Amino acid sequence: MTDRAAHLSLPQGLALALLVLAIGLLLVPGAEGADRRVLQGAALTLFAMGFFATGALPEFVTGLAFFAAAALLAVAPPAVIFAGWTSTALWLTIGGLILGIAVNRTGLGARLARRLTRLFGPTYGNQVAAMVVVGLALSFVMPSTMGRIILLMPVALALADRLGLEEGRPGRYGLVIAAAWGTWMPSTAILPANVPNMVLAGVSETLYDLPTTYGSYLLLHFPVTGFLKAIAIYIVVRLTFRDEAHLAPEIQPRTKMSRDERVLAWVLGVTLVVWALDFWHGISPSWIALAAAVVCFLPGFRLLPPDDFNAKFNTASAIYIAAVLSVSAVVVDTGFGDWLGRAMIDHLPLEPGQTGGNFAALIGLGTLTGMLTTAPGVAAILGPFAQDLAQAAGFDLATVLMTLVVGYSTVILPYQVPPLIIALQLGGVPLAPAARFSLALAGLTVIALMPVNFLWWRFLGYL
Repeated sequence: MTDRAAHLSLPQGLALALLVLAIGLLLVPGAEGADRRVLQGAALTLFAMGFFATGALPEFVTGLAFFAAAALLAVAPPAVIFAGWTSTALWLTIGGLILGIAVNRTGLGARLARRLTRLFGPTYGNQVAAMVVVGLALSFVMPSTMGRIILLMPVALALADRLGLEEGRPGRYGLVIAAAWGTWMPSTAILPANVPNMVLAGVSETLYDLPTTYGSYLLLHFPVTGFLKAIAIYIVVRLTFRDEAHLAPEIQPRTKMSRDERVLAWVLGVTLVVWALDFWHGISPSWIALAAAVVCFLPGFRLLPPDDFNAKFNTASAIYIAAVLSVSAVVVDTGFGDWLGRAMIDHLPLEPGQTGGNFAALIGLGTLTGMLTTAPGVAAILGPFAQDLAQAAGFDLATVLMTLVVGYSTVILPYQVPPLIIALQLGGVPLAPAARFSLALAGLTVIALMPVNFLWWRFLGYL
């Protein structure tokens, strides 16, 4: 045992320490029933997020272990423990995974990749920029981050293939990460473009009767969190995943789209239009994606034979996403989220008049909460305390709520954002290089972008 422990890697050693701490929390007797549930919620959250972050076990194994432990301990009703399986986000993932398989099988992804290479240029650097730009542009017309990523992943992989960036090459990882981070992170500056934004808007209106408008939100966040963050993603990808590749001239003549490509293009086009019109019809993007996925199987369309689905559908990804979403539900139901919010606020160095320090402290609070509860949980956990935070900092309530956006958009590790994890799994990118990239981008954000953000908000009169 001693020899084996001596050979544990740093992530494995950290995961083991977190497991011991989680077990210790489970064994500590609570003073009251409520306290006991808080300790159980803390233990399960520590275990799940710790193992997701370190990758000490395959993510789906950690997810299954979380479900088993939560059910055996009866920390919450089954409807809460397995809430991830009824979440619209999971079914959006499943629908998107099916569409992604169809895009690859029909060759439509490779065709779109050829179009992008001609539009942006044939080099690796050009295509990194293409992935970031296309991801950001889709954020304005497609409300689902998961849907955007699942549509872009086959294209990113096809681009890597055309550039000769085989599996394991830094450039292949760079294209996948540019597409994933480029479509999620800048989209936090566009109100309806991702789940955390909509949770925040709902909390703001429900708890404080403070509606969030599209234009004012965009003006406040897009110049820095949107535009400059997109540039930062490009820079950090190029520095972290150094590679050189140049597309050779095409030898084969351009071919016409096959029947399956044409049909799938129509299916995806209709899906995008219906996604973009969700403000009018009110149908969840998840059910739209699921309906489009079903169309791919219908006899008249036959875009995805059942054998291809059985061979290529990533069940592990679905389990992982369900587990991440369920952790957030358990955090809220056990009272651990409420305890966590109060504990962090009590130790937050807020003082009226210290504008810069208060601004940094509030953003740090949002970032830390995102590490413990994932990005969608930030507004749900901290939103109810926004009025207290505003009084302690001497800020307007709206300003405090908007700092949460900067907080959850500063991602320290990929597991904080479920769509990013899906992108890494679809793209075959290991957790370690993705984590290095995420940490580097977070460092650049803190050093360079947050001061600019502070100055921009002061210019607009928010601080």
